[in-house]
Amino acid sequence: MVRLDVEQTISELTLGEKIALTAGVDFWHTAAVHRLNIPSLRLSDGPNGVRGTRFFNGIPAACFPCATALGASWDTKLLNDVGRLMADEAIAKGCHVVLGPTINIQRSPLGGRGFESFSEDGILSGTLAGYYSKGMQEKGVGATLKHFVCNDQEHERLAVDSIVTQRALREIYLLPFQVALRICQSACIMTAYNKVNGTHVSENKKIIGDILRKEWGWDGLVMSDWFGTYSTSEAINAGLDLEMPGKTRWRGDVLAHAVSSNKVAEFVLDERVRNVLNLINYLDPLGITEGAPEKGLNREQDHALLRRAAAESVVLLKNQDSILPLKKDKPILVIGPNAKIAAYCGGGSASLLPYYTVTPFQGVSAKSQASVEFSQGVYSHKDLPLLGPLLKTVDGKQGFAFRVFNEPPTEANREVVDELHLVASTGFLMDYVNPKIKSMTFYVDMEGYFTPEEDGFYDFGVTVVGTGKLLVDDEVVVDNTKNQQRGSAFFGNGTIEEKGAKHLQAGRTYKVVLQFGTAPTSDLDNRGIVAFGPGGFRFGAARRVNQEDLISHAVEQACRAEQVVLFAGLTMEWETEGYDRDHMDLPPGSDELITRVLAANPNTVIVNQSGTPVTMPWAHNAKAILQAWFGGNECGNGIADVLYGDVNPSAKLPLTFPVRLQDNPSYVNFRSERGRVLYGEDVYVGYRFYEKIERDPLFSFGYGLSYTTFTRSNLSINTVPENPTLPHQPEGTITEPITATLTVTNTGPVAGSEVAQLWIRPPPTSSVNRPVRELKGFNKVFLQPGKSKEVQIVVDKKVATSWWDEQRGAWASEKGIYRVEVTGTGEGVLQGEFEVEKTRYWVGL
Repeated sequence: MVRLDVEQTISELTLGEKIALTAGVDFWHTAAVHRLNIPSLRLSDGPNGVRGTRFFNGIPAACFPCATALGASWDTKLLNDVGRLMADEAIAKGCHVVLGPTINIQRSPLGGRGFESFSEDGILSGTLAGYYSKGMQEKGVGATLKHFVCNDQEHERLAVDSIVTQRALREIYLLPFQVALRICQSACIMTAYNKVNGTHVSENKKIIGDILRKEWGWDGLVMSDWFGTYSTSEAINAGLDLEMPGKTRWRGDVLAHAVSSNKVAEFVLDERVRNVLNLINYLDPLGITEGAPEKGLNREQDHALLRRAAAESVVLLKNQDSILPLKKDKPILVIGPNAKIAAYCGGGSASLLPYYTVTPFQGVSAKSQASVEFSQGVYSHKDLPLLGPLLKTVDGKQGFAFRVFNEPPTEANREVVDELHLVASTGFLMDYVNPKIKSMTFYVDMEGYFTPEEDGFYDFGVTVVGTGKLLVDDEVVVDNTKNQQRGSAFFGNGTIEEKGAKHLQAGRTYKVVLQFGTAPTSDLDNRGIVAFGPGGFRFGAARRVNQEDLISHAVEQACRAEQVVLFAGLTMEWETEGYDRDHMDLPPGSDELITRVLAANPNTVIVNQSGTPVTMPWAHNAKAILQAWFGGNECGNGIADVLYGDVNPSAKLPLTFPVRLQDNPSYVNFRSERGRVLYGEDVYVGYRFYEKIERDPLFSFGYGLSYTTFTRSNLSINTVPENPTLPHQPEGTITEPITATLTVTNTGPVAGSEVAQLWIRPPPTSSVNRPVRELKGFNKVFLQPGKSKEVQIVVDKKVATSWWDEQRGAWASEKGIYRVEVTGTGEGVLQGEFEVEKTRYWVGL
């Protein structure tokens, strides 16, 4: 890459070249103008790992714990380290810009992408995102804050109008972006799919132009979410620099016509181009060549960071009678649907092909110095488990042959135009390219051989974006070609899973073939809206089992076991982009299994893996509960490290866990109704709601236990003299620090980390209704047993005290006495106060 003279380059570009630079050329690349040395940039999804340029049959990657897991760490140093490794992964894949972090707010526990964002609180989310981005950009890779803004549900996400007050917009939903930008000026921001108060964000001049550009003074590149551009002139004039992906729908000739008719002034187009060229210059030191090869790193030192991140995210919710940590020299029984699967990430843009995974059972087995037994208990798959890993090719390799044809199976003498060897029997072909394919309509035969270990009826299932028939020994078992119904798979573009069954004999080998036709072969296909490439497929199978027999067997084993740990939870099938959960419950059978196992052995340790809250009707009977999230490559090892005490849990919940769905503040206002969703809870999101109405949740935001104990003491609050005015400050500097200083002491038997949380209560004289208290800062400190450390938490007075005054269009720092509370692990609240002497108003970052 060559550093550009931006203004000179703009003067030399033709109108057509300028227009080309404002849209992608394919799914993952921007346009190049080689005659002026303008290179193409490569972008990649990155909520929890850098996938690279291929959804289908991609290059393996490091998979980090999901964002809610990282949010539970409350650890800025960890997030900085994660960002730096994310940059290394991006560079290995020839990627200039990572499409993350995600910092939307979980206004409901049901949001399909809730696991992708750090927290329900803007200060925690924005702070962690800032350090994540900082780590990435310290190594030269561009970070992308997304989705700007109020992209908080999947239901009708392209069309829904989020109706939100200006106060809630500022205090809740824009806040994490504002906080993150104070820490790190991210290279890019991605707009949300939805509308806000009547206008799609990608063409919302108030949000992009007035708030982001002018008020906050941010000068990076604004890109659309994929297929999230809905206009030409409106989007360009509002400040949308880059339409993604290509090929363009809204730029090209349509934009040229808009310029010629003066609907878009050429100087406005130049502003969009200038931001693209500035981004290219910013990324120039990376030295990544255009079309760079993609490779994986998979380094040993990275495994250690991934394991640390997994362990530091595990929240200890209960530990009655100190039954944890477990004893390595005692036998253990492992139970549950999540024990032998690696719930390493959620679904959608966050999904990728990991270098490796470690299941909880593998993690426990590696730690235990005694016998480890297993009982399934129940299965919790939403769709049937993938069949691919159980298949063999003709030459005995794991997996199946993937053969591509231009002609349908009904035609004789078809020519194979591509053949691949796959293991995972799921694939989204959005970025599959083959020059021998004549059109978007083509066909694939997937063939493998299955040898069951047990007699019985086996259920087979097929989900497609397109059409599919599954044959076993040339007999059609599943026909998903007619009367299709749309489901939640493949970003909501796939069918529901069609099933069929066949009795199989143990030890006999059966030929299994999926005949797949791409999306245009389906009656559900609508190429006029959003087409994610030629389609997708998924096929699975499982032997039919009697759930009662499985549970009874687990209960019988638990009665006799000295140590029991039960792994339950969700997977990427249950939590995924394109689909909001219908309820907070665990998959069918899980609660019954947990309840009966606890009755049989009250010392059973329950480990839940989910990206967002679930109901726990058995919680009062459980002595020990861990919340373990989706833990990335090292999820199993990270959980085992905590279970056996090699890592002392220090995580705190970044989300409130309500007792039941009906308790959450968005309960009556979630999902789109007639094209809109009313944010009726206003600023009372998450803990703000529960504390305001004095309703106890199951587990509170900021809660988490440790294997040691801490005390907090000697709180002092120091402020500086106030400025008479608070001028516009786009740089986001702290001008009037409030410094809370306290002593934290580890009074327990083992080393551990404590999170000191600083909360501020507004004065009783406040002129508006405000939350009871709000988190304004935090600091995590590691202490050996018996050791003490002075800890400081520094916050900006104007940020810590202000609410958004809709009438003035400014932040109001209202005079009065503000109470400070510092909390942490266990009981005890340190209290102090400070005064704002005069009401002042301000705008800026």
